[in-house]
Amino acid sequence: MGVIHRFTGNKDKFDWEEVDVQSYNSSEIKGVIKKVLVGPKEGAPYFVLRYFEIEPGGWTSLDEHSHDHGVFILKGEGKVLLGQKEYKVKFGDVVYVSPNEKHQFKNTGNSPFGFICVIPNKELVK
Repeated sequence: MGVIHRFTGNKDKFDWEEVDVQSYNSSEIKGVIKKVLVGPKEGAPYFVLRYFEIEPGGWTSLDEHSHDHGVFILKGEGKVLLGQKEYKVKFGDVVYVSPNEKHQFKNTGNSPFGFICVIPNKELVK
């Protein structure tokens, strides 16, 4: 059965009903929150839809894994590392991260940098 998480936020703060927030801060990650909008909890067998937000001056971990990503920038501006090259991104841009490609997102602006990221169910990726 399907699930709806109603949007309860505003243009400055993105929130949804019954969606937990995970915060990340370490030497490898700075000022990042993640909200899983659709995933195993909702019964999705094939993909996970996540919202990430990075505070000004923050960054995600430098990652490389066997699954790909589809990313849609919803607010703010930043840079994305794809392989060995960094690209500027902003609202409305779409990013594809291929399997096994080194990648990282950084907030280069003065406001939160938010994006939707879709990945496959990692258990199905070989």
